[in-house]
Amino acid sequence: MDAMIEVLALPGYVQAAILVSVVLVEAVVFYVGYGVLEENLAPTVIEHIQQA
Repeated sequence: MDAMIEVLALPGYVQAAILVSVVLVEAVVFYVGYGVLEENLAPTVIEHIQQA
């Protein structure tokens, strides 16, 4: 039993909607990830710059 969906068998508008959805999810993940990194690393970086 193969549960994979054949994406090429879907209509073009469905493929486009899937692609847009994937890109939007990726953008949200990067936005949140970089926000967390900046929140955690920015104070250390600023402190090192001020001491230089």
